[in-house]
Amino acid sequence: MQKSRHDLWVGLFVLFGAAAILFLALQSANLLSVSFEETYQVDARFDNIGGLKPRAPVRSAGVVVGRVESITFDDKTYQARVRLALESRYAFPKDSSAKILTSGLLGEQYLGLEPGAETTNLAPGDVISQTQSAVVLENLIGQFLYNKAAEPPAAPAAGGAKP
Repeated sequence: MQKSRHDLWVGLFVLFGAAAILFLALQSANLLSVSFEETYQVDARFDNIGGLKPRAPVRSAGVVVGRVESITFDDKTYQARVRLALESRYAFPKDSSAKILTSGLLGEQYLGLEPGAETTNLAPGDVISQTQSAVVLENLIGQFLYNKAAEPPAAPAAGGAKP
């Protein structure tokens, strides 16, 4: 009888530990967010979203104020439509701007929200019109190489030998 009681407690402890590790893994991968705050949806349109994914954080001044709810392609404007779920306790002016940023040099991408100066706030269903697309590293390297190839060759040194 005593042995089975200890086995039960050890089993419960292992089960609790496995659940805690699973919770931490999902939380760190942005696949689970425990928030009971009311949200409102706002849309933003981008020419290029880079590697932005659903459930990515929306930050303002470094504070998470919401999450990316969904990403779809608009075949009329040929832009990506990003739906944001912002927490209701945070109100942003209608002229706020959104840009896609990267955590660190090669980290995950998130959406940065910068408040504007207008007196009226964003309402559910509004569209953020001022957006800045993601900076794609491959495009930057391509532009640098193209600009280097377009430069005229360097002039020879002034003190060179004359024929």
